Amino acid sequence: MSKVELNETLRVISERHAVKKYETGFQMPEEDLQTILKAASEAPSAWNLQHWRFLVIESEADKQKLLPVAYNQIQTAESSLTIAVLGDLEANRNTVIFDQAVEAGLLKSEIRDAMVGQINGAYQSPQAARDSAIMNASLAAQNIMLAAKSLGYDTCPMVGFSPEKLIQEFNIPDRFLPVMLITVGKAKEPARPSGRLPLSETVVRGGF
Repeated sequence: MSKVELNETLRVISERHAVKKYETGFQMPEEDLQTILKAASEAPSAWNLQHWRFLVIESEADKQKLLPVAYNQIQTAESSLTIAVLGDLEANRNTVIFDQAVEAGLLKSEIRDAMVGQINGAYQSPQAARDSAIMNASLAAQNIMLAAKSLGYDTCPMVGFSPEKLIQEFNIPDRFLPVMLITVGKAKEPARPSGRLPLSETVVRGGF
């Protein structure tokens, strides 16, 4: 048996597919939800600014609020919960994480000050802030899906929703940008098979 066949991480990646039909009424144990969210928070991020917030939508009342926001896609109502992944447009305010590193002796204060200056300079550009919010929150989103699959759950990432209505219905502050919705639950039906382009069409080595 090859290393690939023995590798649990690669197996989870290979088996993760978008599921649209869920077992209704299944309540996810809180421990599992916390494990998934912890995995999301451990995603990499530029400058370690952790450009994300996770809005967990799980009550029946909130699911009904979400349903029209997501253009009545039924998985938002049938899954155990939906996680709205939000990108932080003001992630430069998270540089407090560097203070902890300085206090722990892991970072010199002058390096901290230089990094904070670089970050605040970059965040003078609203476009840079927006791009960074989306890119880094997307890394956390992938962790959500892989962690859920490793615990026996299935997911569906969704960009088919109204960001404006999500902000309005769930009182999301201006600081945060809706990036995607991820439904999580127990699959009622397997995911629809999906093909992948061969690497020969997607990989370029050494330049175009």
